[in-house]
Amino acid sequence: MQDDILKLAYEVSQMTREKIHLIASVMNEAKFLAINTRIEAARVGQAGAAFGLLADEMGRIASRIVGIAAELRSATDSSTDRLLKAGNDLLLRGRGERLTDLALNVVDLIDRNLYERSCDVRWWATDSAMVQALESRTPQAYQHAAKRLATILQSYTVYLDLFVVDPNGKVVACGRPETHRSLLGYDMSGEAWFARAMRTQSGEDYAVADVDRVPALNNEQAAIYSTAIRAGGEARGQVLGVLGIAFDWAPQAEAIVQGVRLSDAERDQTRVMLVDANKRIIASSNGSGVSGEYCKFTPKEERGYYVSGDKLIAYAHTPGYETYKGLGWYGVLESTL
Repeated sequence: MQDDILKLAYEVSQMTREKIHLIASVMNEAKFLAINTRIEAARVGQAGAAFGLLADEMGRIASRIVGIAAELRSATDSSTDRLLKAGNDLLLRGRGERLTDLALNVVDLIDRNLYERSCDVRWWATDSAMVQALESRTPQAYQHAAKRLATILQSYTVYLDLFVVDPNGKVVACGRPETHRSLLGYDMSGEAWFARAMRTQSGEDYAVADVDRVPALNNEQAAIYSTAIRAGGEARGQVLGVLGIAFDWAPQAEAIVQGVRLSDAERDQTRVMLVDANKRIIASSNGSGVSGEYCKFTPKEERGYYVSGDKLIAYAHTPGYETYKGLGWYGVLESTL
């Protein structure tokens, strides 16, 4: 609609200029005709005196109309320029607000998704198979826990793997040992998510690591959520170890950034990104720069937009969802003007 208004304003401006130019051209011809009439009137003497007066009047009228046309052109140009500027400002504001809404939608969708992951890890940590594995610490108990994890993975396709870690940081059971051959027995004691999970105060708490490549998961991208496995599965029970769940980041994030509702024209000139708290690009609609590129944008508020060079940058900070506060991520859309 706004594009149509600007197009109409431009067409009216062009048509007005053309018509004013045509009027000026006709009046210039009339002025030359008046000059020629005066010349002829002078040549024939007294008999042409009346024609001379008429030619003078025609000349004055033609000059006045040319002047009016020039004034009209100046006024029309000024008004049209203001109209076009106002229209462009309106168009920019409308586009900026739309892209900001889409940026918020992008980060909100991932927050809602990851909220469910925080629920999953706290729920599964109370599963009797996980608890028994760390209470008895026998090969049979570990094997039973692994089978239970494998069963869960059959229904929850958004995970790369699920794994039980003993209090020393050693992975003692996982759901896909054939896929992730180095995971079983891997030392996780140096991972921040493991340390934070071991320090949780109750079964309601959890820890999460930013998206990164995980060597033990064939160097695939994952967001790892973790919480303590506690004695008896009780919320305040003794900490026995940790349950870790590895969210399969790449396909889930790609579905979100590719699924933004853009027109074909917008999609060709717009890059949709998820950016972490350090402005590292962790998902991008064009597939480039992921985990290796940083997004150069300057957020001044929780959400908004601004123009930088030939780019319109729209962004929205994570609002969190339910008990999931988010990790300080942003949804960012970068569109060519």
